[in-house]
Amino acid sequence: MQIQGQIVDIKNRKIYSGEITVENGKISAIIEKKHSIKNYILPGFIDAHIHIESSMLVPSEFAKLAVVHGTVATISDPHEIANVLGKEGVYFMIENGKKVPLKFHFGAPSCVPATHFETAGATIDAEGIKELLASPDIHYLAEMMNYPGVLFDDPEVLKKIYYAKQRNKPVDGHAPGLRGESVQKYIRAGITTDHECFTFEEAQEKLSLGMKVLIREGSAAKNFNALIDLLPEYYENMMFCSDDKHPDDLILGHINLLCSRAVAKGIDVFKVLQAACINPVHHYKMNVGLLNTNDAADFIVVEDLINFKIIQTYINGELVAEKGNSFVKDVLFETPNNFNIDVKDITDFEVPSVVTNSNVSEQAKQIRVIEALEGQLITNEIHHKPLIENEKIISDIENDILKMAVVNRYKNTKPAIAFIKNFGLKKGAIASSVAHDCHNIVVVGTSDKEICNAVNLIIKNKGGICTVNGSENKSLALPVAGIMSNKNGWETGKLYQEIDAMAKELGSSLNAPFMTLSFMALLVIPDLKLSDKGLFSGSSFTFVDLEVK
Repeated sequence: MQIQGQIVDIKNRKIYSGEITVENGKISAIIEKKHSIKNYILPGFIDAHIHIESSMLVPSEFAKLAVVHGTVATISDPHEIANVLGKEGVYFMIENGKKVPLKFHFGAPSCVPATHFETAGATIDAEGIKELLASPDIHYLAEMMNYPGVLFDDPEVLKKIYYAKQRNKPVDGHAPGLRGESVQKYIRAGITTDHECFTFEEAQEKLSLGMKVLIREGSAAKNFNALIDLLPEYYENMMFCSDDKHPDDLILGHINLLCSRAVAKGIDVFKVLQAACINPVHHYKMNVGLLNTNDAADFIVVEDLINFKIIQTYINGELVAEKGNSFVKDVLFETPNNFNIDVKDITDFEVPSVVTNSNVSEQAKQIRVIEALEGQLITNEIHHKPLIENEKIISDIENDILKMAVVNRYKNTKPAIAFIKNFGLKKGAIASSVAHDCHNIVVVGTSDKEICNAVNLIIKNKGGICTVNGSENKSLALPVAGIMSNKNGWETGKLYQEIDAMAKELGSSLNAPFMTLSFMALLVIPDLKLSDKGLFSGSSFTFVDLEVK
């Protein structure tokens, strides 16, 4: 097979008219050849850090959508399913991914559970990590979120890092806001990347210390604008990633969109493509071709180097997508699930007032409120006077202080309750069992009744997301571990769009309300979050009371 076009040689920073010959899945020859074809041929795009589970799709369905956008490979952390099903969940992802052409490179999830301040479905200790790292299907130690464990020389944490070094496999980082001597110690432990930088200065410091920094642009966390101006200087040590990408966003685009945005800012196209195509392959020793003779024939054909509109995607010489059509075939798979709790009652979500109607005044005690931030995983702690009715604290719709709950999905316990700002709902409730990292049910609503109805719909579906408003509801069942759909990607994406649209019709002004919701139980990202065990401060790493003393 011969393919002609304008060949983009990223390493040597040149573009020339040429022809590629592919035999037995590999590039057997690349020659300069004059022709009239204007399309560009370049290595395929790579997402350098993504949780496939957050697309709500199994790997084989994720692949169908991703190849349309020129993605040929991913660095995938199966941390989400591992928190639900342990090592068996990791093996499920690997085996499902092997059945499609896209090259998934899975890591050993280092923090299962992420903390001991929440209930997960499984634990993977250092010996479990050792077992996973011994597999040729595991390519790295995934993000070390327990940076306090690294800083305080936790023996279990250090053993996990040691086992990765022993296998000569990279160790990924996760250290939002870590600076100075602390980040230096974190790096000295052997941690090589970070995708959690949210300021220019933080990323610059980590780059100057030899760390690889990933520019993340997902459905909720968006750091492209904060970090992209570092790329011209540090292009050899930067990569692009999504981290978490919901299905509706994946339908629209992937790493190709970041390349287009970077070029539109005037950044040299070769530097952009080095970050998007080359750096992940070298850093993670990926089995992905880079458009060299004898490489695997993994490449894409694009219309131009401005919008990066994908014409064709090839993986191992196989045409897997063309002009918006995916040729990745359906894969049959089982639906592992350990979702087994009883439905809840409205009274489970009631919160006795910290003050009573008889003594409410300007001096009334305040409650801690989680302030969600658009486009960020971090939150703030703010204080607010509670709204009280019948000696119970209720959602304060007028001030956008809504009740939030996290419900343990693994065993029957009392829900944990808090209050949150910036979801903006005027009526109804939204709920999800995609809730990092332990994937308990998380819900925000305007009344206890709506909250209870939303939670029970998730329980009935054995996992999912939903928007409810009285008798009206829209839901997407996620029966695969309670976090992924068993339907195809386009159907899942369309249904997600409908549920998301209903949430916005009920008043939410967030760009991605469900993605934001999924991070409100993520304790390792400061500041105030809610686990199934209670309200938690990520700054002090301790539980705190709802009432401000």
